[in-house]
Amino acid sequence: MLEKINWDSVEEEQLNPLIKRKMIWGEKVMVARMELKDKCLVPQHHHDNEQITQVISGTIRFWLGKDKSEVIDIGPGESLIIPSNLPHEALMIGDVVEVDTFSPPRADWIDGSDDYLKK
Repeated sequence: MLEKINWDSVEEEQLNPLIKRKMIWGEKVMVARMELKDKCLVPQHHHDNEQITQVISGTIRFWLGKDKSEVIDIGPGESLIIPSNLPHEALMIGDVVEVDTFSPPRADWIDGSDDYLKK
């Protein structure tokens, strides 16, 4: 089934004072448009889903691995592929607009059990 979606018509969630999210998903993939304020810290977590993060504006500093030993900054026009189950943490440097793509779709985001983002 084909479905045309305009991002302006997608419901925006205010997850906490620093994070806004819009998301759409199909059977095998999810795309989320995120707005995160400067100094927002997404705590270390991991998930079964493969993730691709594309930064539109601002910079995201990622700490990768359980020991946070790999540090990488992703800026406008850059993307990062995060393999399934890799622990990662992210700090926003400046206000950030970014797009996350997940495969398969994040069940915890769909059912609202993503408490780590709501603190």
